Amino acid sequence: MTRPTSRARDRSPAVAVVLLAGVAFVVAAAWLVPWSPVPGGTPDPVPAGSAFTAAEIAAGEHYASWTRLWSWSSLAVQLLVVCALGSARVREHLGRRLPGRWWVQVPLAVLLVTLVLRVLALPFGVALQQHRLDHGLSTQSWWGYARDVATGTAVSVVVTSLALTVLVALARRWQRAWVVVGAALAGGLVLVGSLVYPLVVEPLYNSFTSLPDGSLRTSVLEVADREGVPVDDVLVADASRRTTTLNAYVSGWSGTRRVVLYDTLVESLPEDQVLSVVAHELAHARHDDVLTGTTLGALGAAFGVGLLGLLVGGERMRRASVVPLVMALLAVGTQLASPVENGISRRIETRADVDALKATGDPVAFREMQLMLARRSLADPTPPAWSQWWWGSHPTVLQRLALADRSAAGPAAERARAGAVEHGAGPVDRGGLIRS
Repeated sequence: MTRPTSRARDRSPAVAVVLLAGVAFVVAAAWLVPWSPVPGGTPDPVPAGSAFTAAEIAAGEHYASWTRLWSWSSLAVQLLVVCALGSARVREHLGRRLPGRWWVQVPLAVLLVTLVLRVLALPFGVALQQHRLDHGLSTQSWWGYARDVATGTAVSVVVTSLALTVLVALARRWQRAWVVVGAALAGGLVLVGSLVYPLVVEPLYNSFTSLPDGSLRTSVLEVADREGVPVDDVLVADASRRTTTLNAYVSGWSGTRRVVLYDTLVESLPEDQVLSVVAHELAHARHDDVLTGTTLGALGAAFGVGLLGLLVGGERMRRASVVPLVMALLAVGTQLASPVENGISRRIETRADVDALKATGDPVAFREMQLMLARRSLADPTPPAWSQWWWGSHPTVLQRLALADRSAAGPAAERARAGAVEHGAGPVDRGGLIRS
């Protein structure tokens, strides 16, 4: 009778962390996430044939099908292997083989597991890179590709080793309170990482220069001023040495907030379309979307440590042999959390699209920009619904075109549509007025 009671008491802090972090996540998500980002409701996607030719649709579907094959195969192999490495027999064998004290064994175990997974994923990654090269979406040399793989592996090993060494140290120090302290530190690490990432990690992959003075920079600053967004800088990344695709993003917050444009974007699109992209990124900054994601990520990390306390327990967390198990749980948990993470991301991205259309007042440029992005990246206009729900971090191009079409229809058409819905009228055309 005493053993179950003692075990339940040891895990009670983990239960408390799971409940508190879980409730806090739900409350924060309900408060911070724009669950209804489109006034009047999200319009139905436009028909694929109204925006793309049959050849463009076929090319996008062909490219995406092989991309999914290599990506999903890699994911399946890595999940199976990491779960096998996390089994009791393998962990016990690893624990007997690792040299040194526990604080040496933990990073060694992280390095070993990470290298095994990277080696297994490498053939799929090489096939995917060759796929990009064959379709003109990558300009990166194989030496550059190998350097990126090595850099990503090193960053992963350092961050994971640091986190797990701290957790094992806490479990060795406190039998019960380790999970509480670990959850707080995990959340803090996410917050610090969000601040440091654009300054430390991003430069490992790209070189950044300030957008030169000129018409585009002046227009960008005018949009930022009009939207009331304090931006530390507008940067251009040398993405062309890796890819031909067009992209932009916002990173950091407070004093490190930067809007980053791919040089391919600046060089390939006319100014009105670039400004449409910039307005989208400034909308992220205006709503502090990076801070929102960081807050939710910190609460999710604390929740994960709480689950770790429930599933693993303090006794096993005191040994370095726990590393493969923790990494297996992390890999599986990341995939299980993907629908929640990406569902939130899609709503945030949709709000940024809506705000960009309002800020520029130019739905034609927005539409043409979306078409250009999709064509350059060989995007699949109609991805499988379940795949989009699970892994899609952005709305589909057809959904974004529908937003542009509704905006182009004007306020009068929107009021008429809203009135028809309110009075129970029949189906209304949500496809908009612009057609290719």
